[in-house]
Amino acid sequence: MQNLLEIRNVSKAFPGVKALDDVSVSVRAGTIHSLMGENGAGKSTLMKCLFGIYSADSGEFVLEGKKVSFVNSKQALEHGVSMVHQELNQVHTRSVMENIWLGRFPSGLLGIDHGKMYRDTLAIFKDLNIAVDPRAVISTLSVSQRQMVEIAKAVSHDSKILVFDEPTSSLSDVEVEHLFRIIFSLRDRGCGIIYISHKMNEILKISDDVTVLRDGRHVATTPAAELTIDTIITQMVGRELSNVYPPKANVPGDVLLKVEGLTATYRNLRDVSFELRKGEILGVAGLMGAGRTEMLESLFGLATVKSGKIFKGGAEIHNTGPRRAKRNGFAMLTEERRATGIFGVLNIRENTTIANIKKYLVKRLYLSSKSMSDDTVWSIGKFRVKTHSQFAKINTLSGGNQQKVIIGRWVLTNPDIYLFDEPTRGIDVGAKYEIYQLMIDLAKEGKAIVMVSSELPELLGVCDRILVMSNGRLAGTVDSSAGQEDIMMLAAKYV
Repeated sequence: MQNLLEIRNVSKAFPGVKALDDVSVSVRAGTIHSLMGENGAGKSTLMKCLFGIYSADSGEFVLEGKKVSFVNSKQALEHGVSMVHQELNQVHTRSVMENIWLGRFPSGLLGIDHGKMYRDTLAIFKDLNIAVDPRAVISTLSVSQRQMVEIAKAVSHDSKILVFDEPTSSLSDVEVEHLFRIIFSLRDRGCGIIYISHKMNEILKISDDVTVLRDGRHVATTPAAELTIDTIITQMVGRELSNVYPPKANVPGDVLLKVEGLTATYRNLRDVSFELRKGEILGVAGLMGAGRTEMLESLFGLATVKSGKIFKGGAEIHNTGPRRAKRNGFAMLTEERRATGIFGVLNIRENTTIANIKKYLVKRLYLSSKSMSDDTVWSIGKFRVKTHSQFAKINTLSGGNQQKVIIGRWVLTNPDIYLFDEPTRGIDVGAKYEIYQLMIDLAKEGKAIVMVSSELPELLGVCDRILVMSNGRLAGTVDSSAGQEDIMMLAAKYV
């Protein structure tokens, strides 16, 4: 089968870091070629070099037999190369159809032809079976709907090569299957699909070929039919990983947090009651839109509470906002790392210390640079953040390393209760293990953790108990010995 795209001997370095070292990959027409590797292995960097976001230091790209070198993403799109990024980058105040056709609005006699834009968007949505109103404002959509809009935008360019970077990280199982049908349709039209994911079951299910990168180097390219999860892990990390989850060494103690009848004003959350114990990891399961994130945001003061009570240590508290919640010993890791987690224009040190800034004030006059640096060095070492310097901009890190920086930020505030919303989203298997171990270590110290995850094996492997949400209500509670079927039955209880 003809190679649609050839990536030949590409290298790319950033200050102090060799991100790509002589990497070569070939993508055949009408196939799905997956890229795998730990965070920082170079997967996204390679694709950004292809897409014109970065300029490769050496090497070349050959598309349909012709050498190409895109200086920006507009050129890439014009030549039939599209990329659906892991971190959504949309204009929140504009409509769905305006986001899809941004920079290429159809024109009419009186300016922009909104009617044609609407009809063209509807046609794409019908072809892809996407149920989203083209006139809806992007900010009113769920993360999964926004992801589907980005996929539709990539398809709208009639691309020959489509790159999907962690496209299922915000999707439910039903939405994942829908996405796969779209990808299979594009493959059958002769497109070359480059698929980046840490979810090995997905990779083995949909891929024709799998390339593994490690530390910026090409390790192997293998037909997916010849691979197993164990062989992929060994290629990725350079060693066998015998256990996906660390042993549970924490022992839950007395009740630390008690929630009674929690109901949000403008969110899908109604009459939720539960208890959280010291040293406990409490999971939260449910379908997309079930109210999992809404519950965490209500606890942290990000969502307005209509009714209900929250007790910590037996005393009623009122988290009227994140600042009050932080004073009351809460910390929250949000679901959307780029939008509400990192400060992209700041460096690693600033992102690490920003939630604890009062600690570094000296006589209320200036910040102690030494104390900030010491804590940042500790955090980088503790969470194994791959960086050449604490002064590197955080947006130069891989998504997984950005996540580690944010976790380190909150650990430095020394809270009693951690609210983790999809803490391992977009993180490789090795880094996931490290985060699981971190949570267990925190629980051993008596900290309490509430963890939302869309991955049921993860909840069952790490948590002591699991709350199951269904359409804004608590459908039931199970322990870690429950089966995935039991959880899904509860998740559909009020749908």
